[in-house]
Formats: sequence, structure tokens, C-alpha cells
Amino acid sequence: MVISSKLLNPGEEIVVSTRTHAKALLLPLATLVVLLALGVLAQTFVDQGTVTLVVWVVLALLAVWRVVWPFLEWLTASYTITNRRLITRHGVITRRGHDIPLGRISDVAYERDLIDRMLGCGTLVISDASTNGQVLIYDIPRVEDTQRRLNHLLHGLHGGETRTHEGH
Repeated sequence: MVISSKLLNPGEEIVVSTRTHAKALLLPLATLVVLLALGVLAQTFVDQGTVTLVVWVVLALLAVWRVVWPFLEWLTASYTITNRRLITRHGVITRRGHDIPLGRISDVAYERDLIDRMLGCGTLVISDASTNGQVLIYDIPRVEDTQRRLNHLLHGLHGGETRTHEGH
């Protein structure tokens, strides 16, 4: 479970609990490989120890900024659908959250481009009855299954009314 049970109200049950697909880590992983290759090149072709040390320090700082930080952001983000609401939480230092009661959700769709289809993820598009309009939740694993489960909850909540549609 990605979300803490302390955030749930009495009688509230988790239906889907997930985080962003690991696809979000592909660019940081590629960045790490490039940074390590640059470090090895500097180590091999630069004879001066101080310059090599400076290069490794700069590369380490870049690794924290472009590899470690995105990993921490991925690790701390969570998306949870309960039998009562949609809960999103993200942020490493400053935590941010957004809760949408299921009764305010008017439409659920999904979008999947070619890469998303190959990796088994997609964007969940949730329209609510507030001034916020649409909430886009990117790179959700098994997005079609998540949409179906949310549709099932909404169907029961609205007494069998069909208020959602399939995505593109």
C-alpha cells in the first residue's frame, strides 16, 4: 500500500493504490549512465588529480539534481482511489495533496500514446464538478483497469447512471 492508513476515514476502503509508472525513471537512469561515462572519461584522459576531483564533484551534484531528486519525487508520489474519494499526494520536502470526493467526479477517461501502450501505463483524465475542471494523473500503471474500477465505483454511487465514458 502506497498511502498511509492514517489518511483514511472510518469505513473508507482502498480500491486502487499506486504510484507513477517506473517509466518516469527512464530519463534519470539514462542521465546517470551519461554522468558516469563522463566521469570515467575524465578519470581516464585527465592526468591532474585536482581537475578529476572537481569533475567528479560536479557530476555528483548533477546526479543529485537530475537522478536522486526525480527518484525521490517518484517515490513520494501516490495516487489512491477509495470507496469515497480520489487522493493524490506528492512532494519531497513540501507535501501537496488533492482529494476529490467520488460524488463530484463527472467523467473518467484515459489517454495512451504508443510508448504508454508498450509500457502498460497511461494518463487518467478525471473531470470533476468543481472549477478545477480536469485532473490529469500521468503515467498510471494499468490505466484501463484503474478507469474500469473507478467507473464501477461511480456506477454504484450514482445508482446505475452512466456518467463516464471510455477513453481514446
